[in-house]
Amino acid sequence: MAATSIKLSDELKARIAPLADAEGISPHAWMLRALAAEAERAERRADFLAEGRRRLQEVRDGGELLPAREVFARLEARLEAGLLAKSKRRAG
Repeated sequence: MAATSIKLSDELKARIAPLADAEGISPHAWMLRALAAEAERAERRADFLAEGRRRLQEVRDGGELLPAREVFARLEARLEAGLLAKSKRRAG
């Protein structure tokens, strides 16, 4: 594992200490967890944006577009069939 130094303002250090203490972990462990969570968030956002760009290009290349009323009708049908809730549970 690589060692890295980070300089924190006195204010930030004072904010982190009680948060870590409340969770029964060291400020170091709390910061590692916070950094990992932020890295995960940033990666998910990058993936989301890349998927959006990919799908936009599909549309520009002549991909299928659906009228809004058809999209809503499909969603309503899935809701009535209970499929939306099931697919959401699988994804989560």
